[in-house]
Amino acid sequence: MKQADLAKVEEANAEFYAAFENGDLDRMSAVWADGPHAPNVGCVHPGWPLLRGREEVLRSWALIMANTPYIQFVLTDLHTVVYGDQALVTCSENIITVDDSADAPGGLAGGSIVATNLFLRVEGRWRLLHHHGSPVLNQAEDDEE
Repeated sequence: MKQADLAKVEEANAEFYAAFENGDLDRMSAVWADGPHAPNVGCVHPGWPLLRGREEVLRSWALIMANTPYIQFVLTDLHTVVYGDQALVTCSENIITVDDSADAPGGLAGGSIVATNLFLRVEGRWRLLHHHGSPVLNQAEDDEE
């Protein structure tokens, strides 16, 4: 595995999160695979069913971005592996976002998501083929259940 491949995959992964943080649908669209790979694009947002197909996935991001005034990701536990023209990135998404409810001090809320991002090298460029995010319950939530 070449260090250059790892670096390029990690750049593509960082661009995915930057597009989301900036609410930039054009940037988000540029991250995802297209062309003959478009029907195989998939995404599972936390609590959502599987979305399949580039158009459906990008529509979901447009909806999320339109309803997210602020979001910031601190990625931890990043692990990247390249298998030829495919790469897998796993990480913890530590999220800070706006919460207008009375329970959120200062209007901010946080949470953790475990994410898996599958990239495909297309014409020399790493493109996202599948994103899966699963919520991580905090200890207080575990105790309540």
